[in-house]
Amino acid sequence: MSNQNQGESRFESVRKRIRAALLRVGRDESELTLIGASKLQSPETVAVALRAGLGCLGENYVQEAGQKHAAIRALARSEGFAIPRWHMIGALQRNKTKRAVSLFDVIQTVDRSTLAREIDKCAAAQGKTVDVYLQVNLSRESQKAGVDEDQLPALLEYCVGLSALRVAGLMTIPAPVADPEENRLTFARLRDWRERLHTAPGGQDLRDLSMGMSRDFEIAIEEGATVVRIGSELFGPRPAKGPTPTGNQKEDAA
Repeated sequence: MSNQNQGESRFESVRKRIRAALLRVGRDESELTLIGASKLQSPETVAVALRAGLGCLGENYVQEAGQKHAAIRALARSEGFAIPRWHMIGALQRNKTKRAVSLFDVIQTVDRSTLAREIDKCAAAQGKTVDVYLQVNLSRESQKAGVDEDQLPALLEYCVGLSALRVAGLMTIPAPVADPEENRLTFARLRDWRERLHTAPGGQDLRDLSMGMSRDFEIAIEEGATVVRIGSELFGPRPAKGPTPTGNQKEDAA
């Protein structure tokens, strides 16, 4: 099977699994956004899924996203497929915020007020409003980015006061587990937080729950995910070698 056919087959397989998971809990396909987690994947590999209908890409690294952004736009122009929406799904360093704001439509990894303020400042300077998700460290892993859940209401309240930043959802990355079913409670907790914050200032705009990756996205959908970030199931294994900038969080399970 050619690389083109393999890529199309993976995309359709993921779409079928998404539809089945939604059907099990009585949800409609329009409620779910699929993000292709394309870290280290070539533009040509990614373009196969874009041709098949994938509408959003997620990148972990600002530098890699900048390089891929230009290549994807060129392929889209030459081949006639739609330019995707870009989501930042890796930890963002403040010194890369200006570039990130120019590249990404959504930044999913806001976990502190200083980063939110920097995004707001850069977005205002560029004359745009940026959608962000607040990343919550529900597993309380010290090495993992994300705001502690007891600090989440305060972070939301702070962000509501920023004019060029709009909090559109919550995001989490569960702890690594042997059985993906073990992540169900974590996903349910993020859903519960969205419900608890609904009456807080800005809480009514928390429409999205970004949770679920290649190993557990069906469980996440059953627990209310509106955004799933899928890498290997969609694009195949990541290349063994490739540029891996330091200092950013990795999503190895995507």
